[in-house]
Parts: sequence; C-alpha cells; structure tokens
Amino acid sequence: MQSKISAFFKTKSSAQKEAPDPSPFPVNFVDYSEKFTKEPEITVTYKCRTRCLGSENDSGFISKESKNHDSEEKLTKLGLPKCGKVLNKKRNYAQLHLEIGQSNFLLHTCKTCGFKYATGDEGDERDTPSADILHAFEPEVSREPSGFTEVTKKLKDLLPILVSCFQDCMPMIHTIPQLEAPSFDCMLLILQSIDLVVRFLVCGIGRSRQEQQTLLPTRQKPDTTICDQFISLAMLKKLWGIFPLNLAHHQSKKDDDRIFMLNIVITEIFLQLSNWNHPSPPLLEKFLEFIERSLSTKIQSNKGFHEKHLLPLISNIPKLTMRISSHWRSRILQSFTEAFMNCNPESSMKLACLSAINEMLDPEKICLYMDGSDPTILDYQIIWIRELPPLLILLGDKNPTCSKAVLSLQLRLGQAAPPNSPFSQEFDNMQYILRDFYSSQTDERSVCYGPFIRLSEDVQEISICCLYYFSFMDSLLLQSLVSCCLCPDLEPCLLFRILEVLHSAYRAGHIRVADYISFLITLLSRFQVYPEETYPVVKHESRSNRGTYKSVTSVVCSCLSRIGEAHLVFQMLEKIIVDQICAKQPVDNMCALLRLLITFDSKPTRLSEESMVNLSHTLPEYLMDIVCNVREEDHEFSTAISVKRRQYYLLPPFFLFHRSNRLLSLVLNVMGSWISEICSLLGTNSQTSSSIDCSSRLRAIISMLLLMHEDVIAWYQ
Repeated sequence: MQSKISAFFKTKSSAQKEAPDPSPFPVNFVDYSEKFTKEPEITVTYKCRTRCLGSENDSGFISKESKNHDSEEKLTKLGLPKCGKVLNKKRNYAQLHLEIGQSNFLLHTCKTCGFKYATGDEGDERDTPSADILHAFEPEVSREPSGFTEVTKKLKDLLPILVSCFQDCMPMIHTIPQLEAPSFDCMLLILQSIDLVVRFLVCGIGRSRQEQQTLLPTRQKPDTTICDQFISLAMLKKLWGIFPLNLAHHQSKKDDDRIFMLNIVITEIFLQLSNWNHPSPPLLEKFLEFIERSLSTKIQSNKGFHEKHLLPLISNIPKLTMRISSHWRSRILQSFTEAFMNCNPESSMKLACLSAINEMLDPEKICLYMDGSDPTILDYQIIWIRELPPLLILLGDKNPTCSKAVLSLQLRLGQAAPPNSPFSQEFDNMQYILRDFYSSQTDERSVCYGPFIRLSEDVQEISICCLYYFSFMDSLLLQSLVSCCLCPDLEPCLLFRILEVLHSAYRAGHIRVADYISFLITLLSRFQVYPEETYPVVKHESRSNRGTYKSVTSVVCSCLSRIGEAHLVFQMLEKIIVDQICAKQPVDNMCALLRLLITFDSKPTRLSEESMVNLSHTLPEYLMDIVCNVREEDHEFSTAISVKRRQYYLLPPFFLFHRSNRLLSLVLNVMGSWISEICSLLGTNSQTSSSIDCSSRLRAIISMLLLMHEDVIAWYQ
C-alpha cells in the first residue's frame, strides 16, 4: 500500500526536483509585483491652441508667430522653460475623470493595482468578432478556470489509489476477531477522503454547465463529456464489490456500529455519483436494500446512534424516489415513513424528515408527488400529513426550529394542494386537532392557552397564515382563536394580524357569516381592559391596553361594515349587541358595544321597541358609572377616569338619544324614579351611610342631567 502511494507522488526525474514547480496560473505575479512597486515614468508633451476672441481673422485663431511669442512670454513669467522641450517629469499615477452631471460612473476598483474601471457589456463583446484586435493586446488571465483541470486530473488519479488502499484493509476485517479503533479510524478516513474527492468532482460538474458557461466565452465552452468521465461509477467498481461490509467473526455491539458507519459513508458516495450516472439494476438494488434495512426500526438497537448517522440518507430520499421503479419507491417510502414516525420529536432526524417531506410536497413537483395516481404513494403522503398536527402540539415550545418546520410544511401543503383533492381534505381536517395548538377550554371559565402564545413571532406569523387556506373554518376553531386573542400575553400586532387574516378568509367564503359575527362580538364583549387601580392611567399609560382595545373596536366596526348593507347588518346585530349590553358589561366593553351599535344605526333610529326598553334600564347605570368616577380636580388618578376621556364614553349614548326621543324619554323616566326614591330616603333626616350614598347618587344624577342639557344646546346651536 505504501509503495503505491509513494509511486504516485514520486517525481519523474531529478532535474524536475531542482526546477521549481510550474504554477498553474498563467500570470507570473512575482514579476508584476516588481512592476507595481516601482513608480512609472511618464513622458508628457503639452500643447495648447489659444482662441483669439478679438482677432479679425475669420478663423478665430491667432497666427503662428504671435502664438509662439505669447507662449514664450507666459513661460518666462512663470519661470518655466521655453516651449519645444520635452518634459521628463515623474508624477503620481493619479486617475482623474470629469464630472459633468453623470448620475453614476459605475466604476469598479481593481483589487491588485487599485485602478478604477467600468465593466463592459458581455453581449457587446460577444457580438464583436474582432474584440481582441480592437483592444490590441492579449488577455493576461487564462480563459480557462485556473488550475481546475490540473486539480481534477490529480484527483482522478488519486481516487483509484484510495479505493485500493481501502480494499487492502478488507483481509484484516475478515481475520481479526474484533475491529480495533485505530484500524476503524484508518478505514473511515480513507472513505471520507473518497467522499470529499467525489463531492469536489460532482460539484465541479454541477457548476460547469452554469458558472463555467458564464466565465468562458461562447467559442471556448468546456467539454462536459470529458468531465463526466471523472465521476464515472466504474472508477469505484472495487468499492461497490465489497459493499456491504460484514465481519466474518462474531462481533460486539461496538463493532456493529462501526461497520454501520462505514456502510453509510459508502452509500453516501454512491448516492452522490448516482445523481450523474445511471447505475446498473443489480448495483442499485444492493444499495436500496441497505437503505431499506437502515431506515427500518426493527434493527435499530441503538436508536440515537442510528438517527445521527442516517441524516445523509434522509436528505437523499426525495431525489432517490424520483429515479427508482414504483416497486422500490413504495418500499423506500415505507421505511422512510417508519423512521419519521418513530424518531424522537426533538431530534435532528425528525427535522431532516420534515425537510425531505417538504421537498417532496414542493409545488414545482406537484405532478410527481400530488397527482394521486399511485394509491400506495398517496397512502404514505396522507400518513405524513396526519402526523403534522399531533407533532406540533407534542413539540409545544420546546423546539421552535422543529415547530417552524412543521408549520412551514403545513403552509406549503395548504398553498399547493389542488381543490377538492385528498390533500386539501386532509389539510381541512387538521383544524380539528389544531384547536389545542391555540387554546383549549376546560370549563366555562378556565382557558388553557396552547403553544402558540409562547412561540416566537415568526413562527406565530406562519401559523396565522395557515388559517387562510382552510376551505372552511369550523366554529370550534374560531372559538379557540378568540380565546387566544383575549390572552393578555398576546402582542397587539399579532391580534390585528389574526383579524386581518380572518377577514380575508371570510371574504373568500371560508367562514360563515354567523360564525364571523359571533367571533367579533365575543372579542369585544370579553376583552379585558387593565383595571385602573392596577395600572394608573396617567403615570403608566404605556402599560395599559386601553389604546389597543380602542383600535380593536375600530377594526371590528370596519370589518362588520364591509359584510353587507348597513340596514341588513343592523338587523343581524341588533339583538346580539343589546343582549350583551344588558349583561352588565364593564364600562369599556359597554362603550365599545354602543359604538358598534351606532355605527349601523341611523336617524331616525332603527332600534325596536323591545331594544329601547331593555336599553333604558341599562344606560342610566352606565351613565352613573361614568359620572361617579370623574374627579376633575382629584389627584388620585388610580380611582378616577380622566375627564379628557369622558367625552369618549358619553358620545355613543348621546348619539342614541339624539336619534330617538323615545329612548331618551325612557331613560329620563328611570332617572326620575331614582330621584323620587332618593328624596323619600333623605326626608327621614337620618344621617346613615345609606343616606350619604343617596346624597352622592343624587349629585351624580344632577351632574348627568346638566351634561345632557349642555349636549342638547350643542346639538341645536
């Protein structure tokens, strides 16, 4: 073995030992460095033609005699030698250009000499037959990739030697009772060297049809048939002959793992070469059988070890299944599916399987993977799709990278699945399991938020985009989403993003109008504004979500106004909104619902008699809550509503009063009954706590009546 290696690297003659190795580059950079370090001498001769503005000559130029005389006088004044003498003067080799209004010179700087130049158009140079003659010099850089041919030839000669070295190790495997670590390391390094050589050659061939086509002119394209000979399968015929490796004697578990690693590297080399060659059926079946056994879970005694070393095989599954027969495709996909189902959810093996499935569901390859013509392949694809939602919930927030891969695959499936196909049906069925990904409700009051809340924003964005592609959205999924939107930990930008996607899904016909209205009304009625006693308004305005809730109210009003005519929408919303208002909502929620009601109401009002009667019992309490919490000169901002926001809360009911005298009369009657009750209690002349409360309530009613009176004056002015 050593003799073969020495013979390969041995020089041909002693004379070649003394001479330096020829450089693969055609340019001698040593000579050029001397040229650039030495500052050039430039011979310059100055001549000038002077325009005579006052000359009587028609040509406009002075005569030769006067020109020479003026030039001599100017040179004498400046202390310069007379004209006609050549100036041998050293100067800095500075590059100048004229600025006459150009937007961009498109200049590039040479990394070697610092010279600035403008690149030419490749098409102009290609269309010019005498480009070399026009430039009048031969290019100093070779037209072929520097050193690529020489390196390729050396690697081509080195490859059989490495294979022979590995083959020389085979008798040792069959004779020794145990594979020792030094022997295994030597064999592994040889195989890894072969793998690196093959990868280099394969990458060179892959780029020869793109990058080399760009680098070389049209007249000198590389001969790809010669390059293909560099990576022929026949070059590694000896290596294929000894595959798969097996120990003749009884080996330990460690020996099994070592032999498995060697076989994996050989298989990886074969898969790299099979992309550019067509192996014979017996050779291909030999490797396919090994891949099938390796992916099968029945032989994996050391699961973690196998998952780590199976990653190169997993990444080649998509390309491999496109080149094999339908029989072998079914067997390989069966083994791949078993490996995908049984590997650890947080392992790199699971991530590699997801990447392979994503490639096999690529929209550009729909005709190969989503045609549904092969029922066997279709069964495997459905198994993969059905595994995604449980995997997403199982991952939680422990592995965001894997969760992002699952959601990206889900989004790709929703975008690429043909309508009314088995793939679109399976995608729609995902939503029944994905409800727990957003939130789940254990009982009527307690909500358990899913992993969606705890993931990063980019992962949340992908999951929100997936919602649009459901052909229909179940009401239970919308209920899970609205509970998720009510979570205080959800960022406002994501809340508005969910509203945007759901509105687009509704306009596309994916959500029923009743479910969409129920979602929006539930969001307004159950949204919890931070209490003032916890987050003071003035001092900690940035921590309060009142501004977010105001924006949500505006968005909901805008979305509902786009679903149809105002009077039709009002007929659908009237009873729902009035029932929610009469359910004793907090002040902020009642204000939002009232604003939603006046958005679709008109003058005269569209409210029914029943709605006005119900509102007449609720609006006085709402007005009292606003007035009682106003302390114009109170510095305890934690228990008072700012006067500046009073108009925001009072404007909706005042609009209703302006549009309906009937509603205003009912509200005033209720407030008049309160005054009568308070006066009867105060007539007892007893100083009790109830009388004090009645006195405060009476002052609040009077303040409210004054505000209503001021509002009436403002309306009619």
